[in-house]
Amino acid sequence: MVMRVSTVAFEGIEARAVDVQVQISSGTVAFTIVGLPDKAVAESRERVRSALIASGLALPAKRITVNLAPADLPKEGSHYDLPIALGVMAAIDAIPGDALNGFTVLGELALDGSITSVAGVLPAAMAAVERQHGLICPEACGSEAAWASSELDILAPRSLIQLANHFKGTQVMSRPEPAIMPSSNALPDLRDIKGQESAKRTLEIAAAGGHNLIMSGPPGAGKSMLAQRLPSILPPLSPRELLEVSMIQSVAGLLANGALSNRRPFRAPHHSASMAALVGGGLNARPGEASLAHHGVLFLDELPEFQPQVLDSLRQPLETGEILIARANHRVTYPSRFQLIAAMNPCRCGQGTEPGYVCRRQPNERCIAQYQARLSGPLLDRIDLAIEVPAVTAADLILPPPEEGSAQVAARVAAARNLQEKRYALLAERGITTNAACPPALLEEVAQPDSDGLSLIRDAANAMRLSARGFHRVLKVGRTLADLDGEERVRRIHVAEALSYRAHTDRRSAA
Repeated sequence: MVMRVSTVAFEGIEARAVDVQVQISSGTVAFTIVGLPDKAVAESRERVRSALIASGLALPAKRITVNLAPADLPKEGSHYDLPIALGVMAAIDAIPGDALNGFTVLGELALDGSITSVAGVLPAAMAAVERQHGLICPEACGSEAAWASSELDILAPRSLIQLANHFKGTQVMSRPEPAIMPSSNALPDLRDIKGQESAKRTLEIAAAGGHNLIMSGPPGAGKSMLAQRLPSILPPLSPRELLEVSMIQSVAGLLANGALSNRRPFRAPHHSASMAALVGGGLNARPGEASLAHHGVLFLDELPEFQPQVLDSLRQPLETGEILIARANHRVTYPSRFQLIAAMNPCRCGQGTEPGYVCRRQPNERCIAQYQARLSGPLLDRIDLAIEVPAVTAADLILPPPEEGSAQVAARVAAARNLQEKRYALLAERGITTNAACPPALLEEVAQPDSDGLSLIRDAANAMRLSARGFHRVLKVGRTLADLDGEERVRRIHVAEALSYRAHTDRRSAA
């Protein structure tokens, strides 16, 4: 007789159904797992054997065959331990044979029979809801699974013995409750930054419209400080965005104790990061920093120090909002709609634009051009806002902290974001909540300038040789500026300010 237990295999953030089939038959004593298992799954037999012995059960001296169907789908991860163990327990009548009907099961076993946490419980719970199943998962992941649905039947045992007692009716497990990550220390505040008023203004525009931003300036000007304070003025995640972000974090194993947070992700990889680390990939096609920053901020400090091929790998996700990882045995798509914030020095020594500075290696212009040539034109064309951040003077540093901090700026950003959400909801644009994500086909409807603004952008586009993408991005920034001012129509002043942020990018490309 074959015992069947339902579990899942992960393809990106999608959980595909897997049927674990356990058969105990006469013949040579063996424990075999088939169905394209990877090394972690193949080692499950040792963990299952030890966990069952620790729970007071002994495997029969027979042939045990475990098939993971469909057999042509690669199986990866340690979460197959628990469904295999429960299938074996049902086959030897340690638990009722029909107890597992209608449940999706996943969990890793320790040698003492306890059930330890695994990655991907939230996507598995969502798949269980779609299949009208209950879910059996480790106790440490129960709070994470509870977010999938209030009607989902969840069993979150600490050990095999506790789960067996529950099925026998001698012990009843309560349903876990959704957990919220406690608020950590307060986010860095814009009040900490003295001077740099124009840079703060640009940061507010970037936050209001979800625009990409690049800051260039000498060392110590405050570029990193500005970027680190961007999360303090961003609105919290909406429920839909929270679920999308949490599913990626769940697959990556980054949800501590199953607790979710409505703070937007802020990822700041080091400039030595590889392409697989930034966009995803590797042996198991794991999500990269760009996907972990979904609906949040990807901060790249010292931008030209990244490998050019790594930076150019961001061009597609910046345009489409998703990353397709294609490998010989994998084809996985991860959502990746992030806000790119980058900081860089004007040249390798960092002082090339300072008045009176003379580079010892070569003329300043050549030093700047060689350093900035590491950034490709197509990547810079996807940057909405580019600013120069000058060095802070001692006169600025001795002044008292500014009166306006992150709270006041965040209120203006939230008001602008609310206007955008209502606008795109009326247009029935699913998943579009910011001006930066507005498709070009809608720009004529939502961001058409007035007659003076239209004349200005027509002349500027020819003079600055804007690409079609650059033209559209100027309109998007102009729409955000109008939203910050509470204007229904994009006016000439908004177009002029949007073009001023584009001018820095064009000068850098010309270098």
